[in-house]
Amino acid sequence: MRKQKFGILKTNKLLFLLLFGCIAHLGFSQANPVIDIFPEGTVLHGNINYNNDTLQKHLLDIYLPSNTKKKVPLVVFVHGGGWLVNDKYADIGYMKKTVAEILGKGYALASIDYRFATQAIFPAQIQDCNRAVSYLVDHAEKYGLDTNRMAVMGFSAGGHLASMMGLSKNNDVPDFFMPDTSASFQFKAVVNFYGPTELILFPGANDPKSPEGLLIGAAPLDRPDLAKVASPVTYVDENDPPFLVIHGEKDDLVSPRHSQLLSSWLTAKGVENELIILKDAPHFGVMFDVEDIRTKVLSFLEKHLQ
Repeated sequence: MRKQKFGILKTNKLLFLLLFGCIAHLGFSQANPVIDIFPEGTVLHGNINYNNDTLQKHLLDIYLPSNTKKKVPLVVFVHGGGWLVNDKYADIGYMKKTVAEILGKGYALASIDYRFATQAIFPAQIQDCNRAVSYLVDHAEKYGLDTNRMAVMGFSAGGHLASMMGLSKNNDVPDFFMPDTSASFQFKAVVNFYGPTELILFPGANDPKSPEGLLIGAAPLDRPDLAKVASPVTYVDENDPPFLVIHGEKDDLVSPRHSQLLSSWLTAKGVENELIILKDAPHFGVMFDVEDIRTKVLSFLEKHLQ
């Protein structure tokens, strides 16, 4: 009976995730549907192909603050969606106050797409993200970006990928970089909103059809070796950048234990980090775009990028 109930719960969670993805896609699939939320004068460079191919999922958008006369620090945005749905507009849509303030404070923002697990299994997703950042580094002069002052911010699956990007440096995990990706870069800060950090912590870790199973091509408990490679906590060491980790207390898709585990590992390795468990908050939504959280995020960025 327990297994049956467990399976139904996991299926409902997956359906919820996919439904949210469909809603987000319907709301944000048109050409640049979020530009209006940014401060007046924001400069957009949209739908840039960062891998010199024709894949729709190899696109990024760059938003530059108005009246910029010098190079500006960069915040890289990585969207969520269970590695299965959504696009580079989705999380901007409900974090609009935060992203507007990021631009208003003089930061550039780059929002990136990456291949879904149904298109290619891990490490394709982290390879795409690193390729996108490599493009930004290679073209920093063109867009006026100070890539010595970069942070990465991600949500849910994007939080997982943002953490992976911050924790696994180029020389540490070459398999996370596409061939001929020449740029070696280091993030100064990572903001992880409710991202998975250890794949075997999921209730569906014995299910190859769960999002985490689809990500690695097998049930994590059947292939703990693959699960370990795709789990951010694997890569924590004393050389990692500072982390701000934010999670909803009542998240029933990604347990707060993921963020608690990541914070514990960072602390054990002597890495600066702060964990915020947002009271009564679910997995995503406008509860994360409130003034208190926004202030924390902007203060964290200012401390490490300015």
